[in-house]
Amino acid sequence: MNNTKADIIAQLKKEILPLEGFKPIPGNIGCDPLAVIKEAFPNGLFPLGAIHEFIGCSQEEISASAGFIAGILSAIMGRGGVSIWINPRNMIFPPSLKLFGLDADRIIFIELKKEKEILWVMEEALKCEGLAPVIAETPEISFTISRRLQLAVEQSRVTGFVLRRNPKNLATTCVSRWNISPISSGSDGLPGLGYPRWRVELLKIRNGIPGKWQLEWAGRFRHVYKLASIRGREQRKTG
Repeated sequence: MNNTKADIIAQLKKEILPLEGFKPIPGNIGCDPLAVIKEAFPNGLFPLGAIHEFIGCSQEEISASAGFIAGILSAIMGRGGVSIWINPRNMIFPPSLKLFGLDADRIIFIELKKEKEILWVMEEALKCEGLAPVIAETPEISFTISRRLQLAVEQSRVTGFVLRRNPKNLATTCVSRWNISPISSGSDGLPGLGYPRWRVELLKIRNGIPGKWQLEWAGRFRHVYKLASIRGREQRKTG
């Protein structure tokens, strides 16, 4: 009986999710940028065609968020498309995007100083069905504006990312809210830089389960702690 109730509840959740904007996007079947933490998301899939919010208290966290988003873009743009990246200053070094499998010539960088202009351009870009994700850095976003952005992506099915430094207003309609901070890369005792690593905190996710993880990028996202436990076992075997 309990299993039957659980099945009924699970089915109801699946029927409700499309009404809340969680709809499959044609051409993106099988595209799951964050499958490594799929347990956090509704239906076990990172929500595409939605607005995701990243907040940071420092430029380091904003930069870490930009790198983390680049990893997500790598999966979404794997089948082609052009993305738009809007910010008030030129904070992205285009050649570095190669690390995430992205070609800089497929990303249009727009530099705007005024918050009103940034949000207007983002909204208009999100209405373009032919675009891949749209990213914008802006400190503040009102509930009304966030609702307009969400309505835009529900029509176009384009995914949007908003980076916010020291935001005062957290009342938005964004599907998720993240905080990304950098952590030391592992180099396995060898000289040079290791893979980029982040402390990832999913602060909220609509119909999902918030959580914390340590992830790194090595052509895809993977858990740091799992790698550490594997290496520890290998060292014990050879030691």
